Amino acid sequence: MNFMAFETEQKLRGGYYTPEDIANFLTRWVAQDDAKQILEPSCGDGAFFPSIAKHIPDAIITAFELEPIEAAKAQARGTGATVHQRDFLGWALETEGSRFDAIVGNPPFIRYQYLPAEFQANAERVFGRLNCKFTKHTNAWVPFILSALTLLKPGGRLAMVVPSEIVHVMHAQSLRTHLGHQCRKIVIVDPQEIWFEGTLQGAVLLMAEKKVTSETHGEGLGIHRVSGRDFLQDDPETVFNAPRAINGKTVEGKWTRALVPTNTLEILDEIESRNDFHRFKDIASVDVGIVTGANSFFLVTNDVVEKHGLSAWAHPMFGRSDHCPGVIYDDAQHARNAATGKPTNFLWFKDESVEADRKAKKYIAEGEQESLHTRYKCRIRKPWYAVPSVYSTEVGMLKRSHDTPRLILNTAGAYTTDTAYRIRAIRGEASQLVYGFFNSLTALTAELEGRHYGGGVLELVPSEIEKLLMPSPDKIVPDIQELDRRVRSDSVADTLEGQSEIVLAGLSKSKQMDLLAAWSMLRNRRQRLSDE
Repeated sequence: MNFMAFETEQKLRGGYYTPEDIANFLTRWVAQDDAKQILEPSCGDGAFFPSIAKHIPDAIITAFELEPIEAAKAQARGTGATVHQRDFLGWALETEGSRFDAIVGNPPFIRYQYLPAEFQANAERVFGRLNCKFTKHTNAWVPFILSALTLLKPGGRLAMVVPSEIVHVMHAQSLRTHLGHQCRKIVIVDPQEIWFEGTLQGAVLLMAEKKVTSETHGEGLGIHRVSGRDFLQDDPETVFNAPRAINGKTVEGKWTRALVPTNTLEILDEIESRNDFHRFKDIASVDVGIVTGANSFFLVTNDVVEKHGLSAWAHPMFGRSDHCPGVIYDDAQHARNAATGKPTNFLWFKDESVEADRKAKKYIAEGEQESLHTRYKCRIRKPWYAVPSVYSTEVGMLKRSHDTPRLILNTAGAYTTDTAYRIRAIRGEASQLVYGFFNSLTALTAELEGRHYGGGVLELVPSEIEKLLMPSPDKIVPDIQELDRRVRSDSVADTLEGQSEIVLAGLSKSKQMDLLAAWSMLRNRRQRLSDE
């Protein structure tokens, strides 16, 4: 979890300003013949103003900036803009009608939890006004774009620098759906590089043209991938028309599908219609791991167990990728982890009976000296050290992965924390489920359904795992030891290809390779690797 006290002032106010060449490119695109009334909802120091003055000489610029020093800098640029030093969302909620021909900008990248209470309330009101589903996991740029689009005239254009996570994060689904309903066409310009120094957050260019009427045909979404900045010298209209626009599932859900070739999408549609492939929710159940509220206290090394005499309360556990280098977590793997000093023990103090044990009581008292009992998850349970919902399953899965997720056959009966999931097979045996999961189809759908942030690590929550596609496990003859060996020693691409030949035998080799190529492309994009 991130805390405000640990964040920089720049990050807390979302102050990452737009480079001149990007501002010029976006302004050139919105500078249509009749564009005059221009909105910049979060202008910072006025980075877009010179571009607007150059490409739309008679523009009437309405701008907003909350930070007084930055607002003064913007006003001092002398471009004739009217800069309002107030909250844009509050103003937008008070304003009726579509009044702007074009909207440009770089909205603030600020987590909802970091916004002052007034701004949080305004953000929620924006969602309610548009009948969009609200979540407190949202970020300031989402309600900014929703509000801006409301103020855009029919046929007008919106061009903004936004986080690359707009393509896939769950908290932006309302925005993606709303853009799909309101816009004739949406294009994401997706760079391989990170444009803003000092941040792991990738950014993309959002170019959206609003429908003239509600009956206007919507072309859908296109994603245009670029490397370097040479494209900024091209005609923006050419860039806008470059990608293939697709609609349907792509605009309704995550936009990652727009990155996948049409022939691969057709393969996925074919697989969905067959009875020898299933969504994960139809063959297995997913539950979060144990929530301790204080992992450093409850998850400890052998040395801590020995030092405090806690062997009666210690149970095997795993919860990190370095705990599970293969697809089997057995007693031998547990012993190797313990020997290298990893925290492999879960301390389960079931109830008040530990009060009768002097050493356990002393350890608990030390935790209280660190105020662990005042943490939210700890203080809402009685006693605070009795962790609930403790059970293990035959199959586990780490919440995050580098190349592709995998299931873990838990023959050691180890517990897992909330960095992993507990999974039960509904169809077939546990070993069949683990073996069948590792293939190019499932790996690709994990990229399509999951999300990633700075650093390129793939993350899946239970609702996303439930949507993954995989072959029916009850028809699989698993060689789990061989798969474990290959995962530990071979490249992930080679292992996926070999596994696909076995468990996706119902698909032709060419279709298997199409799925593998699409997975590789999305994995490389996430990790910012070259496709070559």
